[in-house]
Amino acid sequence: MKILIVDDLHPIFKQEAESLGFEVHDRPDITRAETLSIIKDYIGIAVRTKFRIDQELFDAAPALRFVARAGAGLDNIDEEVAMDRKIQLINAPEGNRDAVAEHAIGLLLSMMNNFRKADQEIRAGIWDREGNRGYELKGKTIGLIGYGFMGQQMARKLSGFEVNVIAYDKYKTAFGDAYAREVSMEEIVRQSDVLSLHIPLTKETRQMVNEEYLFHFRKPIFLINTARGEIVDTRAVLNNINNGKILGAGLDVLETEKFPALGEQSWYPALIANDKVILTPHVGGWTFDSYRKISEVLAQKLREMSW
Repeated sequence: MKILIVDDLHPIFKQEAESLGFEVHDRPDITRAETLSIIKDYIGIAVRTKFRIDQELFDAAPALRFVARAGAGLDNIDEEVAMDRKIQLINAPEGNRDAVAEHAIGLLLSMMNNFRKADQEIRAGIWDREGNRGYELKGKTIGLIGYGFMGQQMARKLSGFEVNVIAYDKYKTAFGDAYAREVSMEEIVRQSDVLSLHIPLTKETRQMVNEEYLFHFRKPIFLINTARGEIVDTRAVLNNINNGKILGAGLDVLETEKFPALGEQSWYPALIANDKVILTPHVGGWTFDSYRKISEVLAQKLREMSW
């Protein structure tokens, strides 16, 4: 009954797992090669984003019974292989939904009020009130794509801003509530002043926000992506900022992340030169608070599993 932790998880997960009778080896600095050499001895593995849990790893782990993903998405796990082998997958979107929603709203307010540009100008000796005139959030229509844990929490936190929140979710029906009205995708593109993405990365959503998709929006929009970078075509975003279709983009995630790979992308120079883009390094769901809450959620789900 051994569990291998291969990433940085809050100690509460190990403590709770040990209280359930598991032997837990906490090795956040372990490499993929080292993991492959020892995973045969474990029934569980806990990971954040260090490496993919793919067929190679599953093949090396005949005793594996579960994968604990310390976060919301499962896109770094080969779900089909796990399903075929009856390996349970547990994740923790409940643990970082507050962090993601607050980060998304922070990006939105920063974009609408030119916080980044104004701050940089003052530091450079420029005092430009007119050039930094912003927009008010009150009265705007916020379009949410996806109404799971993240989308719901975003809608809930927006409720105090006196906005109109509409939401589309391809895989849910009759989900409208006090915080958001369920609509079609056609209504999203027709009504939205702000588009915020809260969907997982799948074959269907990869590069979903592209030139063709953005073409259909009736009004100029602010775009927020705190989901997965590969959902958005970065070049399309930059093109639509240039033509006025996108007023600003708050991107916590990118198609390519981490250096040096990010710096090698052909669109990177234009991205960092654009003052209508705010970038953060995939930290929307990674706060000091969510660090613990994610591990608490995983521990609770481990406790609820049948053995």
